[in-house]
Amino acid sequence: MKKIFAFAAVAASLLASCFSSSAADRKEILKVYNWSSYIADGVIEEFEQWYKEQTGENITVKYMTFDVNEAMLSKIEKGHEDYDVVCPSDYIIERMLNNNLLLPLDFAAIPEEINYIYKYRSPYIEKMFRSINPNIDANDYSVAYMWGTTGLIYDPKHVSDAEASTWDAIRNPKFAGKILIKDAPRDVYAPVLIYLRQEQLKAGKVTLQELMSDSSAESIAEVQNYLLECKPGVCGWEADLGKEIMTKDRAWLSLNWSGDAMWAIEEAANVGVELRYIVPEEGSTVWFDGWVIPKYAVNTKAASYFIDFMCRPDIAIRNMEETGYVASCGAQEVLESQIDESFPPIDLSYFFGEEASAVCVNPVQYPDIAVINRCALEHDWGEKTEDLLTMWQNVKGSQANLMTFIVIALVIAAAAAYYFISKKNKKSRRRSSSRR
Repeated sequence: MKKIFAFAAVAASLLASCFSSSAADRKEILKVYNWSSYIADGVIEEFEQWYKEQTGENITVKYMTFDVNEAMLSKIEKGHEDYDVVCPSDYIIERMLNNNLLLPLDFAAIPEEINYIYKYRSPYIEKMFRSINPNIDANDYSVAYMWGTTGLIYDPKHVSDAEASTWDAIRNPKFAGKILIKDAPRDVYAPVLIYLRQEQLKAGKVTLQELMSDSSAESIAEVQNYLLECKPGVCGWEADLGKEIMTKDRAWLSLNWSGDAMWAIEEAANVGVELRYIVPEEGSTVWFDGWVIPKYAVNTKAASYFIDFMCRPDIAIRNMEETGYVASCGAQEVLESQIDESFPPIDLSYFFGEEASAVCVNPVQYPDIAVINRCALEHDWGEKTEDLLTMWQNVKGSQANLMTFIVIALVIAAAAAYYFISKKNKKSRRRSSSRR
């Protein structure tokens, strides 16, 4: 019996030692789960060094990527994955708040002189995050990373500014076979509904923000019918690489995100093709991705420092330049880095303060206040999300036409060519990014 007790004691000691060792190891590991191609080269390594300088502790970042919000959420919600920092989109932040999947942020341990979060938070970002959930201030649980708008990329050789100024351009038979639509149901549903509800909006019977929560069967059916009318002219429902086609004059119009527009415009310019981006006059959506600490996180201290580091102005600028999207940092240093006198002055006072009421920056990245005033934030549909996905499948159908296969083949070929060329090019270039 004594031998049994002795064996049990040894086993318990070894087990405790294993748990202790595991916990100790985890203090030196930070698990980050982010979108693919959504951070500048070298930033992770610089954070590890900076963390050591600030805390005296070693840290190794285990950096993982995802391409779909829901896939990331499922791992946390169902698998209880112990990611320390993740970067979901606004509507997923809302869902995680509703489902009690986030830890409140506590940056009290970070010295004031390096607390970049509070020092450089844009008032506009703070306001918009407060509207994510009417009952819980999302600012207490998340910090914005990148943001942008949804609009139309177009080729002015074939599509005039006036023609691109309305969402109905995607139904215009003049552009049949040359239209790309993002394979992102909520980012297509919202602008189409805004277009269909123009009379009610102008009459003040409904607001943009109210439309963002409209998941009624009637509205879903109307959007579906409209998209089915558009479908004959659509040459592809693209997930990420469709903008490649825009640079090759094989598509003239693309419903897309502002970050992808930046990438496409720059790449097209390199081969002598002009592309433009516009937020149609009827209105659109503004979206945000933000850093959060999930409920099952282990290394919350390093997570807090990581989020803070990503808000440091020079890091925010590098991430902007790499991805083409716009950092949520409201520091003057960020604004100054974007000044370009080749653009006419626009009003960014809503983002950087009154001193930015007439600044020359790229309006694709930073929309003028007049554009922002006709944009609204999307919301989570909760249990009605399945209805949205069903509508999307009804629109896309199961059969792809010949043009779709041609587009896919061209995209793959273009992507392969771009990859090998970019490997040889030592210049810093923006990456193609997929974010929702």
